[in-house]
Amino acid sequence: MPPELSIVVPCFNEEDALPIFYDETINILKANGLDSYEFVFVDDGSTDGTLEAAQAISDKDASVHFVSFSRNFGKEAALYAGLAKSSGKYIAVMDADLQDPPSLLPKMLCAVRDEGFDCAATRRVTRKNEPPVRSFFARLFYKIMGKMSDVPIVDGARDFRLMTCRYKNSVLSLLECNRFSKGIFPWVGFKTKWFEYENVERAAGKTKWSFRKLFLYSIDGIIGFSTKPLTLVAILGVLAIFMSFVFIAIIILRRLIFGDPVQGWASLVCLITFFSGVQLSSIGICGLYIAKIYTEVKHRPMYIVKEEK
Repeated sequence: MPPELSIVVPCFNEEDALPIFYDETINILKANGLDSYEFVFVDDGSTDGTLEAAQAISDKDASVHFVSFSRNFGKEAALYAGLAKSSGKYIAVMDADLQDPPSLLPKMLCAVRDEGFDCAATRRVTRKNEPPVRSFFARLFYKIMGKMSDVPIVDGARDFRLMTCRYKNSVLSLLECNRFSKGIFPWVGFKTKWFEYENVERAAGKTKWSFRKLFLYSIDGIIGFSTKPLTLVAILGVLAIFMSFVFIAIIILRRLIFGDPVQGWASLVCLITFFSGVQLSSIGICGLYIAKIYTEVKHRPMYIVKEEK
């Protein structure tokens, strides 16, 4: 008989945090009478003892399973693998660092099981103890995504969710390699209830998300869930053509009316530099979309499993 609740936990170098996460979550589940559960730890090619920690927990608790990748394939691949392996009636997705509070699980389960929601989602309402620069760019990302994305992206949304099997199967039915869960979750639709909480510090270890990784991840999100950058490129092209005709008309009129020789070497260099930048950025945007097509048509697997239980 399948468990009532599956908890999927993508892990990358979380050797220290994993036992703390397991003990904290187990205590909350048992305190709320949730005895039918399973854990699915997904080791995303960790270079520390994350796999050994997962194996040790699995040896003492038969309801704990794990999947270990042959190398690091990224959190999105780990998330997909964990959802695919989960067998519970309801499925929760959490991080191992306890920045996703396990104390919310009973309320989230109640919303999905008793209140008719297909998904219980979470969002952070504060960014305490986070570097100011990182907070600024995070908020900027959500503002840009809110205007450019074809699906609603909630500010501060986390991957911490609890969902029904129907919702999970809908997410798994999207087979693209270039995945962006913050866009996939709202894209599949269904009825979602949001829970808000304040930022929580990591229980152990250090964050694996550098500024560079977050920036590239945001680019993936914009490219993966919006074609508006291509529209913007087309608009810039039309504006450039219009401006060139205006400049030509001004030069001709000055020559005919005032007899001025053609001047403005400095302004000409500035214009050439500006439009060269527009062209290069436009080619770059188009190139990103082509690169995504290139990786999709190769049909490579999202991950390769080295070991599992």
